[in-house]
Amino acid sequence: MYDRVPAVTPLANALVACLAAYAAVGVVFAVPFVLRGVDRIDPAAPGSTWGFRLVIAPGVVALWPLLAQRWLRAGPRP
Repeated sequence: MYDRVPAVTPLANALVACLAAYAAVGVVFAVPFVLRGVDRIDPAAPGSTWGFRLVIAPGVVALWPLLAQRWLRAGPRP
């Protein structure tokens, strides 16, 4: 009856490892993005408070691939 339970464990471990890696890359990306990148892709962000930057940090960690793409497309600062 419970023959299939051990076969699920490696899959679950792999899924957790992938999510942990995604989150780790997101945290590493979030630091420079919150400090400099958000100013380049959002015209309302320059001069924003640290509170705003702290509030957007979890979203940056979660959406880092999309934000990285937008940051790269923004080009160099004029």
